[in-house]
Amino acid sequence: MHSLLLATHSILRYFILLSLIWVIARSLSGWLNKSGYVKLDDQLGLGLFMLTHTQLLLGIILFFVSPVVIFSGASMKDPIARYWLVEHNTGMLIAVALITMARITSKKMTDSISKHKRMFIFNGIALVVILLMILQSKRGLLGITY
Repeated sequence: MHSLLLATHSILRYFILLSLIWVIARSLSGWLNKSGYVKLDDQLGLGLFMLTHTQLLLGIILFFVSPVVIFSGASMKDPIARYWLVEHNTGMLIAVALITMARITSKKMTDSISKHKRMFIFNGIALVVILLMILQSKRGLLGITY
């Protein structure tokens, strides 16, 4: 079960990164070109939102079943154990919160330019956080150890 969850969690990361980059690119384009916030923009934001929350659910399950996560005081002295117990989760929760806030707050806005701007800024910060957490794992962006 753990292997399947981990593989799914790892593969889903690429779909999230691609979706996030797509949403950010469309939002920046819409913001700079002062174009309308169309149905596709909304659907892309919703897709990113759903992928992110699915990833969060998988991550929470993995947190409790993973042999890498060690629940003891000794974990704080081991950089790898600390990363998986605290740092990865904190960073990714921040990213999920930013993506969620981008989606929810932009839905309440009426001005298209403001929606694009909100989606760009919040999702852009979320992308930076996600990339930092992936790089901090010492596995590289493609999951390869370096």
